[in-house]
Amino acid sequence: MRLLAVGREPRPVGVFTRQPLALGVGLLLFLLVGCQSGVRPGRTFRFSSDTLAVTNETWWSYATDPVSGRLVHQTRQPEPTYALRCFVLARTAKQFHEHAEFQAGQSPLDPAAERARLRTLLRRSPRRRGELEPPVVFPGYADLRAFSDARADWIRADAGGAWRSYLQRGNWRMVLPFSRQGQLREARRLADHVRAGHVAVLHMTEFPRLRVNHAVLLYAVSDGAGGTLDFSAYDPNDPGAPVVLQFRPADGHWWLPPVSYFPGGPVKAYEVYRSLFR
Repeated sequence: MRLLAVGREPRPVGVFTRQPLALGVGLLLFLLVGCQSGVRPGRTFRFSSDTLAVTNETWWSYATDPVSGRLVHQTRQPEPTYALRCFVLARTAKQFHEHAEFQAGQSPLDPAAERARLRTLLRRSPRRRGELEPPVVFPGYADLRAFSDARADWIRADAGGAWRSYLQRGNWRMVLPFSRQGQLREARRLADHVRAGHVAVLHMTEFPRLRVNHAVLLYAVSDGAGGTLDFSAYDPNDPGAPVVLQFRPADGHWWLPPVSYFPGGPVKAYEVYRSLFR
């Protein structure tokens, strides 16, 4: 999709002067850290069952120019009916991974109750760990792929509009510089996070160029040749197969392979749906 000093402890001066300070510091720490995904082990993410059977359509159709080898595009005909939702779908898959439980052996709920549970889940913050709240249970389904296949229209209607991609709170980060060391720290942190069983929504950009401005969901990582970190990701534009997004420490950048909407090459990337400011 496209878009545009630690010192000595002060002398006690009274309960009412020290308690507010402690409470204020605690609140600040909660806002900055408590809403993050955390480091507790999560459950294993399986691509075939934990991804959505709903595709984010692109506004353009792409093809490789046989002469120049460049990726060219033209307006898709007919116009897509469900586009600009890559952030929406990646976020939704994360919410299900953190907060949903499927019970295939149970009888399904009636449609009204089932949709109410879907809406309850979608109101859960993607920045909070699932173990902090009881799961939202969906009886009658084996996994997210089965549920979203049967209830695709509900997902499209209730997960959120394109504006949630344009106004995603972490978009401010893409306009700032990305250093090699900063990208390396981000990649290593994400590798530790994913290895602990969590998933992460990654915003990929070439800003100020606009060839790619897209979100995927990282769910696995392996060590590649030359010290690379090879992340497996769910791409809302292509839910049929994972994409491998590579971080190359020698160059200090991420590498997106050729896909239907991008010819392949270096991109800048950072995690969103992570904290108060993202």
